[in-house]
Amino acid sequence: MTDTQGTVILDVDGTLVDTNYHHALAWYRAFRRYDVTVPVWTIHRHIGMGGDQLVGAVAGDDVEREHGDDIRAAWLEQADRMLDEISALPGAHALLEAVRGAGFGLVMASSGKPHHVERYAELIDAGDLPEAWVSSGDVEQTKPAPDLLQVAMERVGADAAVVVGDSVWDCRAAARLGLPSVAVRTGGFSNDELREAGATSVYASVEELTGDVTALKPQEPTA
Repeated sequence: MTDTQGTVILDVDGTLVDTNYHHALAWYRAFRRYDVTVPVWTIHRHIGMGGDQLVGAVAGDDVEREHGDDIRAAWLEQADRMLDEISALPGAHALLEAVRGAGFGLVMASSGKPHHVERYAELIDAGDLPEAWVSSGDVEQTKPAPDLLQVAMERVGADAAVVVGDSVWDCRAAARLGLPSVAVRTGGFSNDELREAGATSVYASVEELTGDVTALKPQEPTA
């Protein structure tokens, strides 16, 4: 069970590890394999959205129907090739320590593949700081669907939580459950974009958020 301070649900991809542009390039290459060209900037605007959602969102329903699973398989192949290039963002481990040190429960939630998330856990030296982990393998739909967040709360028996992420999709998923969200700009989204998606606060970096971690006060869902 979580501490009385409440639970922080912390995204991993783009928030704690520097992956967003790698993912955008992997998707671009995957689409090209099936003669579909989507500008990299367009793909980047959708990073943070799970692969089950992204293909149709950026390339249309016809591409999803004809090639969706094949494109996702090609993306995974490309992403796996770049896995050794991924690094933790500055201050990632310190944020985990600060969250737990402030008395919050901590659940890690990522739309990433389970074996990617395992690698990221090593990069940020997560150890036993999180109370639980949730990845795409645990849900039917990923962000912006709220499934990951629902499972995260169920895992630790939380009634209230605050979501921390780097993309508009994190914020929109939180909003669907009536949960507050806090964003960092490490994913390449602007302050305005994140606030319009529902973020109550936006920080320039993980380190800046760590310095204000006591502000992460979960509230009862409003929906």
